[in-house]
Amino acid sequence: MEQHRTRPAQYGPRRNGAPLPSQGRGGTAAAARPLGRPVRQRTVPARTAPGPGSPVARVVRALRAMPNPRLTGLGSGLFCAALMTLLGFVDELLLGASGASLTVYGVLFVPVSLLTALWVRRGDLLTAPVVVPIAFAVGLVPVAESGDGLGGRLMGLVTALATEAGWLYGGTLVAGSAVIVRRIRLVRRRRAAARNRPPA
Repeated sequence: MEQHRTRPAQYGPRRNGAPLPSQGRGGTAAAARPLGRPVRQRTVPARTAPGPGSPVARVVRALRAMPNPRLTGLGSGLFCAALMTLLGFVDELLLGASGASLTVYGVLFVPVSLLTALWVRRGDLLTAPVVVPIAFAVGLVPVAESGDGLGGRLMGLVTALATEAGWLYGGTLVAGSAVIVRRIRLVRRRRAAARNRPPA
């Protein structure tokens, strides 16, 4: 019988000597990549924290070192009034009853208003912008120029309030802004806690 010739499979290298490409994953990409050229990797610079001697770090450390009391509405009013009265007496003792002393008193009123708004507790936030102007008027009594009798003292106090109304409005605005910021943060924390609370 006549036998048919079968062509044997060619598993060897090609005649021109070129090796067969790899049949695995990424074989085409590996064959297309030129040899001997290193792959460049992008390096992302690490974020450096502020050094221990930077101004930002010093401010943060100073804020953390400050006391953080929580005053009630009445306590915040007493704190602000007592502090402004003390500053008024010191101002009058050092500078006397003059225009310069009134200006110094107004400048000192702004940080006291901010501290009052920051130290009042969360439940009494709205009391801070109310007690701050009252404390300003109470502490202004020793600084204002006083005349003879009760009427003269009242006229001096009214005149001082009129001339220093800018500092009064500025301190009240600072206290109100701090209260609004604290209120917004409190509402956001409550909403985040409500979202993270598991359903009953």
